[in-house]
Amino acid sequence: MKSASLRRLSSMAVLALLLVAFSPCRAQGPASAAPPESALSIPAGYLMQPEELNRLLQGKAAGKPLVLQVGSHLLFAEAHIPGSEYAGAGSQPAGLKQLQERVASLSKKSFIVLYCGCCPWNRCPNVGLAFKQMRDQGFTNVKVLYIADNFGADWANKGFPVEHGR
Repeated sequence: MKSASLRRLSSMAVLALLLVAFSPCRAQGPASAAPPESALSIPAGYLMQPEELNRLLQGKAAGKPLVLQVGSHLLFAEAHIPGSEYAGAGSQPAGLKQLQERVASLSKKSFIVLYCGCCPWNRCPNVGLAFKQMRDQGFTNVKVLYIADNFGADWANKGFPVEHGR
């Protein structure tokens, strides 16, 4: 009896581990448990890779998104994606207000890409809150540029175009 119980318990433990390992929630990564201010709270389906955004920006004007930088103004002035606009730091109430004012007159279906690039993704204080605000305002076509390390490493150093100033 004891060995049968141990085998059953062992089988259940293995099954539980397999369920956790292959669960759809786990496939989304830490987003489901991350606080809304974290970049990790943004579901993978709303992320855009730098290569994809660069391709879009090289294409026809009709398909280009509005690109808004929601990090520090100092970072934006130093280097930013050509054509992007500074929309306020997403981690600050004044920055979120600036973002809200910038998009107030736009259609809720507008294609918008948010980005920061201040620091590694898992420590970015800006994009999570900015993304949440856009979704809360009813914007349905918002993406966030996934910048794993920082703007220099994941955009500029890859040879993608950069503007300076403003």
